[in-house]
Amino acid sequence: MGSIGLDAADIRILAALQRNGRLSNVDLADQVGLSPSPCLRRVRDLEEQGYIQGYTAILDRKKLGMGVVAFVEVKIDQNAEGDADFRRGILLLPEVISCFVMTGTMDYLLQVIVEDLDSFADLSMRKLLSIKGVKEVRSSFVLDVVKHSTAVPLPKPT
Repeated sequence: MGSIGLDAADIRILAALQRNGRLSNVDLADQVGLSPSPCLRRVRDLEEQGYIQGYTAILDRKKLGMGVVAFVEVKIDQNAEGDADFRRGILLLPEVISCFVMTGTMDYLLQVIVEDLDSFADLSMRKLLSIKGVKEVRSSFVLDVVKHSTAVPLPKPT
């Protein structure tokens, strides 16, 4: 599960930082039951080992006027050139916040956030369908969010 070398204190640190990445080292150490110096050393080790990839702010998309979330299934021409063209094209679209390679009938699943349906139509018709290799696009719109998390389920300590 990728948890090789993680002990209970490391897991507690990761869990606390997932809840609040802005914790001071003193507050983090207090929450996980360590003194500040060893806690800081562990956090730096977790960063260097790649368990912690970075720190970010979670924004409210609705307050920013981004009212439409869609999941878009994309089928591409089955050749290496079409796949490479698609991947390069997707990287240029900030509206696409996630892109996954999938099994099943479609090749990719995109998560898209845009202002409104006109913006989605522009993205779909003018941008996605113009990427070389795109064969088919199917969209589903989010009506309500029941659960959304950026947290990764943590393994049991070794």
